[in-house]
Amino acid sequence: MRLSNGVALTSTDYGAVLLDERDGTYWQLNDSGAVIVGALAEGLAPDAVAERLAAEFDVDAAEARADVRELVRRLVEAGIVRP
Repeated sequence: MRLSNGVALTSTDYGAVLLDERDGTYWQLNDSGAVIVGALAEGLAPDAVAERLAAEFDVDAAEARADVRELVRRLVEAGIVRP
């Protein structure tokens, strides 16, 4: 998965912000959301992203996979990321 053309990712003190330059909308992400989107932007597959999330935040792997799937679903629906 990759960020769609016209979408910028910027790190902040509180996580990250995604700006859709096509229509001016933005998403504010907490730390875990920033890790997920950053890893997706690097080209990692969702399962690899979940592994990174589980390791970095010391959470259950199944919970991490569910969190990644949900955020990816929402970002795809919004056109922020593309498969």
